[in-house]
Amino acid sequence: MLKFQYKYMDTNKKRILTGDRPTGPLHLGHYVGTLKNRVALQDQYDCFFIMADLHTLTTAITKEKTSTINDKVKGLVLDYLSVGIDPQKCTIYQQSRVPEVAYLSLIFSNLVTVPRALRVPTLKDVMHDLNIEQPSLGLLNYPVLQAADILMVKADLVPVGKDQESHVEVTREVARDFNKTFGEIFPEPKALIGDVGSLIGTDGQAKMSKSVGNCIYLSDDEETVNKKVKGMYTDPTRIKPTDPGHAEGNPVFIYHDAFNDNKEEVADLKDRYIKGQVGDVEVKTKLALAINKFLTPIREKRAQFEGNDELIKQIIEEGSKRAQTEAQKTLSEVLMAMGIK
Repeated sequence: MLKFQYKYMDTNKKRILTGDRPTGPLHLGHYVGTLKNRVALQDQYDCFFIMADLHTLTTAITKEKTSTINDKVKGLVLDYLSVGIDPQKCTIYQQSRVPEVAYLSLIFSNLVTVPRALRVPTLKDVMHDLNIEQPSLGLLNYPVLQAADILMVKADLVPVGKDQESHVEVTREVARDFNKTFGEIFPEPKALIGDVGSLIGTDGQAKMSKSVGNCIYLSDDEETVNKKVKGMYTDPTRIKPTDPGHAEGNPVFIYHDAFNDNKEEVADLKDRYIKGQVGDVEVKTKLALAINKFLTPIREKRAQFEGNDELIKQIIEEGSKRAQTEAQKTLSEVLMAMGIK
């Protein structure tokens, strides 16, 4: 059984906060979009990686869903460890174990008007995708709770996708308004936008998404990957293997570019595909081999930690303790600045 020796981080480094909602296992899109970058960032910054379980309540407030949150949090930790996120280099914590964030969120909610919250583009997207006609107060307050997450650790940078940049802007406004009213407490964090876009889903219709079910998960075994790749959407204009095809915008080749490290093979497949000299079966077979090769070290690392519930529990507890220590310091400063304490 592996053991985890927690140590506090170098607090002289600039600080980062980012993370995920524990709604299910992470997939290749998460790796391309954020996880790969986090592994590099943890050596350069004091990183806080939040498992944002309170955020899941904004769209999933049923006993059936909330009762599975803790298991999904453990699954997130396994996914983090499997890709190389090191809890001895960063702080992995569970949001609900830091109740101070709710206190800060309540204070910050008085600095944000309803019309301002309604202008956040992602709120409209969520409401549209989930057929929500009237948002709950919790969903409307989502960006404010996110601001509390970021500001409670006084993060300097927030790595996000382009679609989440508007949330960071809300955080900057909250920091600015609080500082103007009560004195300089918070930095104005900057969004760190990755240069990698979202990964298209296996169905070719949208980005890879757990809710849509068009994902290849980091935890998928070899047989599952083979099956998913075999069923991938390709070029609808191509009826026979001898028909000229389109490589650009083709999900199979997007995945080849992302995960096949044999660039000569990829170039050859694209050339023959365009000329109608190779069938989808060969292209997909080689893609499945490439993805399984990519996932092999991730699976091996996952196997080292899987089943070690005590280790996972300790990582969550120790990381959450550190996050709470930072939150308590920040909340104390806030209340003193406001004259409440």
